[in-house]
Amino acid sequence: MTRGPLELVGQVASILGDLGIPYALGGSMASSLVGEPRSTVDVDIAIKVEVGIEDALLDRVTAEFYVPVDAARAAFRAHSSFNLVDTSHGLKVDLFVLGDGLLDRMQIERRMTVTIPGFTDPIWVTSPEDQVLRKLDWYRRTGHQSERQWRDVVGILRIHRDATDRRYLDETARQLDLSALLDEATSAANSE
Repeated sequence: MTRGPLELVGQVASILGDLGIPYALGGSMASSLVGEPRSTVDVDIAIKVEVGIEDALLDRVTAEFYVPVDAARAAFRAHSSFNLVDTSHGLKVDLFVLGDGLLDRMQIERRMTVTIPGFTDPIWVTSPEDQVLRKLDWYRRTGHQSERQWRDVVGILRIHRDATDRRYLDETARQLDLSALLDEATSAANSE
């Protein structure tokens, strides 16, 4: 039986929910759910792991996936990422361990649920505004090289033009020194 990335999201979301670990689907898949759909097999999930739950999480995910355990433990300490690999279907999830930075805190605090047909439970997804901010930050960090990130930002802003929390978006962009990029992306979204 063929399995796709959305089924993988559901499996990981179930594990995280069972353990009480707050999470938010991010990256290309999240922007496809709330912005312009595009083909992707990338699964990025941000997680907020409290001290003391790491071993329980590792026990659960290593029972169902290949997990480089040393990399996972390092990610818990450094607030970085590690992989879960579904070897039977050739799919991978990147788990991003959130820290205490502004984008990390807001990604969990402002997440929203999305109901996906065929899923029993809704999936927590990064809000459109926080996806825009994350992607603009990534775009800046990569020297403005990722056209896909830029297209995702413009698509989200265009689709959610009248529904975004513009005050939050502008204020947070200012705090992150992303205002100029946000203005440029907003202009691009409004001209389409």
